[in-house]
Amino acid sequence: MASRLAQAWKGLVLSASVVASVAASVATSVAVAGTAGTIAVQQLPNEAQRTLERIESGGPFPYDKDGSRFGNYERILPQQPRGYYREYTVKTNSRNRGAKRIVCGGDQRAANDCYYTEDHYNSFKRITK
Repeated sequence: MASRLAQAWKGLVLSASVVASVAASVATSVAVAGTAGTIAVQQLPNEAQRTLERIESGGPFPYDKDGSRFGNYERILPQQPRGYYREYTVKTNSRNRGAKRIVCGGDQRAANDCYYTEDHYNSFKRITK
């Protein structure tokens, strides 16, 4: 009886270990998938290029929320201190702000650490120059 109990306990511990390992692997894959590569400035849609130019020149911006703090609550972008990232709307043909954004970190006018999302923060591409 004690032997069976010990074997059952070993099996349970092993199963829990496998589940934890798989969960960690999936979480890592999701985080990596969220920042799906890079995109060159020249590959951005024209309106996103214009938004990036506005960021580098300090504005003016067409939307009140442009330049507001981006919290990175989705934790897809690299972790940085609070207030590091700011978000900017990429103009679309919709009546509201739409889903496209550029999120930049660091100095507001440098635009060195910028990411593009066209699906409202579900995924990002790092913008390269």
